[in-house]
Amino acid sequence: MNTQTQPLTQATTDPDWWRGAVIYQIYPRSYQDSNGDGIGDLNGITQRLPHVASLGVDAIWISPFFTSPMKDFGYDVSDYCDVDPMFGTLADFDVLVDTAHRLGLKVMIDLVLSHTSDQHPWFKESRQSRDNPKADWFVWADPKPDGTPPNNWLSIFGGSAWQWDTRREQYYLHNFLVEQPDLNFHCPEVQDALLNVVRFWLDRGVDGFRLDTINFYIHDKQLRDNPALPPEKRNATIAPSVNPYNHQEHLYSKNQPENLDFLKRFRAVLDEYPGATSVGEVGDAQRGLEIMGQYTSGGDKAHMCYAFEFLAKDQPTAARFAEVMTLVDEVAGEGWPCWAFSNHDVIRHASRWDLSSAALRAYATLICCLRGSVCLYQGEELGLPEAELSFEDLQDPYGIEFWPEFKGRDGCRTPMVWEQSNLHGGFSQAQPWLPVGHEHLNRAVAVQEGDPGALLHHYRKALAFRHSHKALRQGDHDAVRHTGEIVHFRRSCEGEEIFVAVNLSGEPAVMDMPEGDWHQIGQELGSAHAAGDGKLHLGPWQPALALRKND
Repeated sequence: MNTQTQPLTQATTDPDWWRGAVIYQIYPRSYQDSNGDGIGDLNGITQRLPHVASLGVDAIWISPFFTSPMKDFGYDVSDYCDVDPMFGTLADFDVLVDTAHRLGLKVMIDLVLSHTSDQHPWFKESRQSRDNPKADWFVWADPKPDGTPPNNWLSIFGGSAWQWDTRREQYYLHNFLVEQPDLNFHCPEVQDALLNVVRFWLDRGVDGFRLDTINFYIHDKQLRDNPALPPEKRNATIAPSVNPYNHQEHLYSKNQPENLDFLKRFRAVLDEYPGATSVGEVGDAQRGLEIMGQYTSGGDKAHMCYAFEFLAKDQPTAARFAEVMTLVDEVAGEGWPCWAFSNHDVIRHASRWDLSSAALRAYATLICCLRGSVCLYQGEELGLPEAELSFEDLQDPYGIEFWPEFKGRDGCRTPMVWEQSNLHGGFSQAQPWLPVGHEHLNRAVAVQEGDPGALLHHYRKALAFRHSHKALRQGDHDAVRHTGEIVHFRRSCEGEEIFVAVNLSGEPAVMDMPEGDWHQIGQELGSAHAAGDGKLHLGPWQPALALRKND
């Protein structure tokens, strides 16, 4: 394994290090098992941090490791301020943070603020009666006169978003699993308690947070019914056809304007800790970019947000990139996006878009040139495809509920592959919690380290190229356009201007080179250069990168 680590950079000290940063997402159950129980853990992550640092990323984002019954694999939290024993201890976390910082890596953790586990002490107390001190910490409502739920809101995991509780003889809201009751953000004490959680982790040395389902925090106080969503607008990323959740326009169950006030309170806490940052997950198929713009504008709410435009099923064409980036300029021009092609909730993009090795390189180069920050998902640097699992292997309740039309999220959550020789890819000496994809073994880290032409090295080169040009990290861009299947734009900052063009097709393509004194750069990424006729001739999946200095 390449153990050369990233040197300390500007990202170590700059309070705006997040602007243009590259964040590497780690799913802790599946990164590295250090104690032989088949489940990844914090010490395993620490063990593998040299690999992460060698990529040249700025930060890691660790998916939830808090105490949890694991009904939704840590996204159902029963103690926000402790580590679940399967992942280790708070002391192990402290070692992880210290090791990451010594390697020049920031540490971001996944905060699930919209809901808790039904095993959280707050909910256990709240459900006991209608008049206890935490009675209104969760969203409770009386039934309709006929005993049915208060309104038509649906759960993402299927069925009504309301669950009857016999103790209070009321329904409680759960936008996700029945075991994940929603917190009531209309209660000031709830907001105060959650902000204390934020301070707890900042005091422990974390550098920021990924905010799960950031637009779900606050519900409509009047509990109004959501209207129906016309079939032609049902464009959800996850399980769009089989999930009735996608039949509603979620005007009232999420996306409420009062959320902006909470985000300002949250940002005020982060501003007490120089350099602390946040990236929010905006889960909305219709208004994701607009909400991203609202939540990241003004410098007083979330620092960054990501929507699902490039996490969608359909492979983005050059025209689609131009369309999305133009819309971002219109509705989120004052904000700061964070782009991703894969994460722990969607089919890996190598399979989702059926990409060749050359196509994977082209998309990696392109994401490193877009305005905004970047999230990479573990194994993306290896080009891992979605793992094929049998129904008997499934752990994800989402997949179990909607099988076989939707196979759930386990296929992107299988263990990281470190070496080819071990039956479990170097992840564990025991049977892993999910099987290692056999098709992954020949893409293991050790295999690619020994192959100079491997995708792993391309990711390192693309990230190094991004870091070497401030125009790519933090600069503005002109309008993103497309010429046929070539997406192209210019990035500029402090007198440096970079022209970027990427052919997103398997056929040769030609476009006019913009006028000016441009010099080819990015040869290590396969960059083409302009011909003498002023034309840019791009091979299949080939980028063209050029630089000019403006006095």
